[in-house]
Amino acid sequence: MHGPRTQSTNTGLIFEKGVVMMSTQESTEREIRPYGSWPSAITADHVAAAGRKLSDVCVDTGVETPTLYWIESRPDEAGRNTIMRLDDRGEAVSLLDAPLSARSAVHEYGGAAFTVHGQTVWFVNAADQAIYRRDADATIRPVTASDDDVRFADLQYDARREQMVVVAETPVEGGEPKATIEIVTADGRRHVVAEGHDFYASPRLCPGGERLVWLAWNHPDMPWDATELWQAEIDDDGMPGVPRCLWAPADASLFGPRFDPNGRLHIVCDENEWWNIYRERSGQDGFEAVTRERAEFGVPQWVFGQSTYTFTADGRLIAMASADGLWQLGEVDPNNGAFSPWPLAWDFYEQLQAVGDRVVVVAANARTPKQLVAIERDGTARVLRATDGLPGDTALAAPQPMSWPTADGDTAHGLYYAPASHVCRGPDDERPPLILKCHGGPTGATSTALDARIQYWTSRGYALLDVNYRGSTGYGRTYRQKLTDAWGVADVADCEYGARHLTELGRVDGERVLISGSSAGGYTVLCVLTFTDVAAAGASYYGIGDLRRLMASTHKFESRYLHRLIGADDVLLTERSPLAHAERLACPVLFLQGLKDKVVPPDQAETMVEALRERGVAVAYVVFPEERHGFRDADNIRTAIESERAFYTRVLRIAGVEDCRPLTIDNFDG
Repeated sequence: MHGPRTQSTNTGLIFEKGVVMMSTQESTEREIRPYGSWPSAITADHVAAAGRKLSDVCVDTGVETPTLYWIESRPDEAGRNTIMRLDDRGEAVSLLDAPLSARSAVHEYGGAAFTVHGQTVWFVNAADQAIYRRDADATIRPVTASDDDVRFADLQYDARREQMVVVAETPVEGGEPKATIEIVTADGRRHVVAEGHDFYASPRLCPGGERLVWLAWNHPDMPWDATELWQAEIDDDGMPGVPRCLWAPADASLFGPRFDPNGRLHIVCDENEWWNIYRERSGQDGFEAVTRERAEFGVPQWVFGQSTYTFTADGRLIAMASADGLWQLGEVDPNNGAFSPWPLAWDFYEQLQAVGDRVVVVAANARTPKQLVAIERDGTARVLRATDGLPGDTALAAPQPMSWPTADGDTAHGLYYAPASHVCRGPDDERPPLILKCHGGPTGATSTALDARIQYWTSRGYALLDVNYRGSTGYGRTYRQKLTDAWGVADVADCEYGARHLTELGRVDGERVLISGSSAGGYTVLCVLTFTDVAAAGASYYGIGDLRRLMASTHKFESRYLHRLIGADDVLLTERSPLAHAERLACPVLFLQGLKDKVVPPDQAETMVEALRERGVAVAYVVFPEERHGFRDADNIRTAIESERAFYTRVLRIAGVEDCRPLTIDNFDG
């Protein structure tokens, strides 16, 4: 794969030792202050505003000029999701008023909660999970029943028969919900297309509407472990024939089926180590590789509706691929499979879709947050919708890709951010405290996109290592599988070795290492604090302390996830559970928890907090009664990061900080 190329941009920015600096500032005028105490223009308000996200990009092809739609989250409205449309003037228009919110709860994480055709929008309403219809005149009415607890996701419109194909999840008394692929008619009638597998995703129709394909998999696999591609013929009345399996590769996963304009099916597969693009063989059964890059054209299917490649109206195959933590966007030659990246300014992409002969994509880089961008055939790029950025006169820490030796003679990866400020620098005889940041999943990855949370810390004098521990995506299937049977061991070692590596390089203060993570990352936080002595304190956002309890109480989608990550043996689960070894955890811990979380229930935090309180360990517990898995409300996002800052300031006894939020820390006298 070619190296990243960027076009020249007149930003007024220069790079200095991993810091994006405004060229108009003089670093020699900076005040000397202790690391962690620097004043910053990046506030908790900026972090909360960054919660406004762009997702589920969708194109209305049922109108004369294809029109762009997407979902936009609103943290200032308690995380409500509205559907946006780009009008004829290029203005973004919201289509849903409160309290309506487009969000699916299938697999708890949802995704692809709406579809559109001919200016009519069908969407899943968050409150009741029913499908509603919004017509061009703004009339809204229900399509499916709102009182049967059925959930829907991955909505696809069948224009030929004026109906939808969806993934459905139906509750079963005393058991796990039942997953199906279904047809939903305009009047709300439901017809099952496929059933019997534990999970379904990605129903996609060919251009003529006579072929329907989808992905399916069963426990204990996750969709990045092993999946199957299935198909059913759809008759003129819209009824499905008998499903048959098209492809079930051994020891491989499938992602993102999509038909080209001529009806030829493409899909992403990692049977040869990397998630590459494949297509149906011409005139015969089976699939052949299109691309053969040492790069990833796929992503883990945590949510529905992800898209990493698309076909323009003139038949070009446009794709995005990741290698060594950086994304590139470009064109694939269908004859030889060569991927030619475009010289664009961004190195992070998601939600790629075609709109006629151009493409639209959510893009970002180290100095610009995620924004919706249109790219014309001649390479001209135009921003259609931007999310909230940071103050223009602020120094930004640039991500520096880094690898380091870790346990078992292996190598771990991550992004390092140095402290950054126009107005302050640290004393010559002092090194900055380090925050180890653990991404969730654990099957996931860090991002080079501008992150207000990271800049909040680096602008105050903290260094930060965003760890892509073994098991992360973006480095091939082998690296992704290194967490098999090793969760709570490999990820912990990678964090520990990363901190020690930076300490040995003289970049950070090894006595002031902090660690923060959410969900699965919160579990890694608690394991690092329990089983190593590398960190002085940590913050667990809805993290896991008791693996046996989690296995018994979590939702269906992840209910067998631990079987691969650790195993089902009770002894091993206890051995890897921080709660079972709470006597070994002796440093301060902050817990932040949503009380409506069904993925990691509140009892995970509560049992850990109680165990530490009883032992006299310094502990703080901040709860958010209305939050679920992941904080969406602006006030709660502000409270969370301000609490984390207050916690670090006090436990590290950083002098000169006067604007911290009050925070109760039990068993702490500082």
